Amino acid sequence: MGVFLQMLTVLLVIMMVSLQGWLPLGCLDEERIALLQLKDSLNYPNGTSLPSWIKADAHCCSWERIECSTGRVTELHLEETRNEELGDWYLNASLLLPFQELKALNLRGNRLAGWVEKKGPSNLTTLYLHDITTYESSFQLLQSLGAFPSLMTLYLNKNDFRGRILGDELQNLSSLKSLYMDGCSLDEHSLQSLGALPSLKNLLLRALSGSVPSRGFLDLKNLEYLDLNLNTLNNSIFQAIRMMTFLKALNLHGCKLDGRIPLAQGFLNLKNLEHLDLSSNTLDNSIFQTIGLCDLNHLQQLYMYDNDLSGFLPPCLANLTSLQQLDLSFNHLKIPMSLSPLYNLSKLKYFIGSDNEIYAEEDDHSLSPKFQLESISLSNRGQGAGAFPKFLYHQFSLQSFDLTNIQIKGEFPNWLIENNTHLHDLSLENCSLLGPFLLPKNSHVNLSFLSISMNYFQGQIPLEIGARLPGLEVLFMSSNGFNGSIPFSLGNISSLKGLDLSNNSLQGQIPGWIGNMSSLEFLNLSGNNFSGRLPPRFDTSNLRYVYLSRNKLQGPIAMTFYNSFEMFALDLSHNNLTGSIPKWIDRLSNLRFLLLSYNNLEGEIPIRLCRLDQLTLIDLSHNHFSGNILSWMISSHPFPQQYDSNDYLSSSQQSFEFTTKNVSLSYRGSIIQYFTGIDFSCNNFIGEIPPEIGNLSMIKVLNLSHNSLTGPIPPTFSNLKEIESLDLSYNKLDGEIPPQLIELFFLEFFSVAHNNLSGKTLARVAQFATFEESCYKDNPFLCGEPLLKICGATMPPSPTPTSTNNEDDGGFIDMEVFYVTFGVAYIMVLLVISAILYINPYWRRAWFHFIEVSINNCYYFLVDNLPILSKF
Repeated sequence: MGVFLQMLTVLLVIMMVSLQGWLPLGCLDEERIALLQLKDSLNYPNGTSLPSWIKADAHCCSWERIECSTGRVTELHLEETRNEELGDWYLNASLLLPFQELKALNLRGNRLAGWVEKKGPSNLTTLYLHDITTYESSFQLLQSLGAFPSLMTLYLNKNDFRGRILGDELQNLSSLKSLYMDGCSLDEHSLQSLGALPSLKNLLLRALSGSVPSRGFLDLKNLEYLDLNLNTLNNSIFQAIRMMTFLKALNLHGCKLDGRIPLAQGFLNLKNLEHLDLSSNTLDNSIFQTIGLCDLNHLQQLYMYDNDLSGFLPPCLANLTSLQQLDLSFNHLKIPMSLSPLYNLSKLKYFIGSDNEIYAEEDDHSLSPKFQLESISLSNRGQGAGAFPKFLYHQFSLQSFDLTNIQIKGEFPNWLIENNTHLHDLSLENCSLLGPFLLPKNSHVNLSFLSISMNYFQGQIPLEIGARLPGLEVLFMSSNGFNGSIPFSLGNISSLKGLDLSNNSLQGQIPGWIGNMSSLEFLNLSGNNFSGRLPPRFDTSNLRYVYLSRNKLQGPIAMTFYNSFEMFALDLSHNNLTGSIPKWIDRLSNLRFLLLSYNNLEGEIPIRLCRLDQLTLIDLSHNHFSGNILSWMISSHPFPQQYDSNDYLSSSQQSFEFTTKNVSLSYRGSIIQYFTGIDFSCNNFIGEIPPEIGNLSMIKVLNLSHNSLTGPIPPTFSNLKEIESLDLSYNKLDGEIPPQLIELFFLEFFSVAHNNLSGKTLARVAQFATFEESCYKDNPFLCGEPLLKICGATMPPSPTPTSTNNEDDGGFIDMEVFYVTFGVAYIMVLLVISAILYINPYWRRAWFHFIEVSINNCYYFLVDNLPILSKF
């Protein structure tokens, strides 16, 4: 019987779990009906918005913008679902009454002006009303908030409340705990009576439109959290802050504070303050005395980055015994690498001192600090700091460690990984480390980010790296002296997303197993000695960035990237690739950068390449492409924002070489977001330049030089308002230079040399006054400054196009016309001779007698002289 009851209990538990998993799909009928009525009130009854909200579907918890719990609607996110051109919206609050479990309602951006039947769900605790109302309707909206008496969190961001006394109009919200008013327009009376709200603890007034109203601040004595970021504050505000004795968190980021603001003894009363943000101001070292900063012995987080702090670390920081997080980055401080002034802070977990002057103490004593840090960042601009500080040997809780650009000159600290089993981020870029790359003795499963680029490591990459560091997600080892091949064990790291082995001396073939790494998103193997063919195929659809330039790769591109649908950047330049651009190239619909320069590719540009409407940069220069240049489109879409978790993959590590302003430069980091260009130079393209290229108004660089292009320069090029470099030299272009080009005000490099252009050069105005004779030379019918040829009263007619192809041949004869004319003349001569011999028998006999005598003479000449020639 007991076993039966146990089995029944287990069965009931399984049924309940299954029921909980099923319930959220549906919802109560009255809630579903109310949702459809709410949709109608948004004036979208025909499904033009909220298309999943349909009457026939009873599972309303699966509808968009709805969240449920145990089959009841708990959150409604209706932000920006209504066309504001329809005017003010008065929502019937009674439509929300069926949602008895509703906790959060978001109505942002719908031009809500008020409520009808001011009675809503009693359990609603969070309401989003930011950026929704006009100034005229704000009063009625605030008055009607009494429909939600249980509100605890209210968002009123980006609204205009001038002339409103918010405390009076929100007096019925007795449970209101947090009020968000970022970006609002307020006047001196707006905050009055807010202090009368008994439960108000958190007030956020970031980036107000105008100054912070001082009246009413003195009444906010019960606040625990105050955020005034990005405002301009006056003295009365600080006097009010001094009276907020319950304050636990104060944010004054970007408030233009400096040492001249009278803050004397300003924070001495804030004994409960735990969080203080004074970052992005112009504060100097006097701040530690003027506000009694070092007397805040309950302070746990202190952020003072991006100020004007200088000199050594203030000794009084040792008094902040409760401090857990300290950020002093982007100042002018002198910070010892040993962090000895902070040894007394036993609770310190995070220290960020980047972009200061980091130095090594002469006597790096062996004292053990009281703290066990979890995160250290001392990255700098390349200063020397000697060896690793001794206190690191006593740290066992590190999770993140960054010494980028600190010149240490030692071996790789594998002991740091061994001692700190929770270490997940280790950055030792450009630290002058040398010797072999030493792995920890045992497997370290938590290390996910390792960067040791720009050092002097030598030898092969350890074969066991995949087994010792199996949790790696990012591995950057570029710009070292590694040789040999890529270890096979790297292919066993299933979590690896980013791999950068560029600028080493690795060799052999690129292993085929790289194409099977399903998590790989970023691959950079440029600047090595890899040879052979590309891997047969990359089967991972996550691959977004591939850099294989400056190797010795051969063969066709074939099907290598056929399945790389998410490809964002592809750089195969400076290799020995052959064949043509694959016809399936349009499968890479997200491609932004395509660099195939300095190869042996040939054929015409496939029409499908023009379907890549996201392209911002394409370089096909120094190949053997032929045919016409197609009507090209470079994307004008905004550069997509990269997700934060992989910012290290998508921004800082991106790099490529591109020729602009007649100079080949290397571009790296975030600057490539703003780079757009086309380089088709040094190929065999023919035909006219498509005038549609003039529609690429955002392009920065256009290089079509060293081809066989004919026809005029399109006048539409005057629309290239952002262009900085335009090179059309070494072609067969004719006609006049469009005078509208002088409207290209950002142009820094310009060349139309070695063509067949005629007429006058462009007016010597603005930047065109700086372009020299070399920009126009070898156009025989072109005149005007800066050329020596002066334009006369009458100009000769435009010439027939002549040859100035890829090289300057110094002549004015079109060789194609010459060959055709010579061939026709030769055939005509033969035909005339044949006709004469056919008509006149005497000349015919004389001709054949002459031929016979000539043959006999040649025969006897060879017979007489062949023995003599054989001796030599």
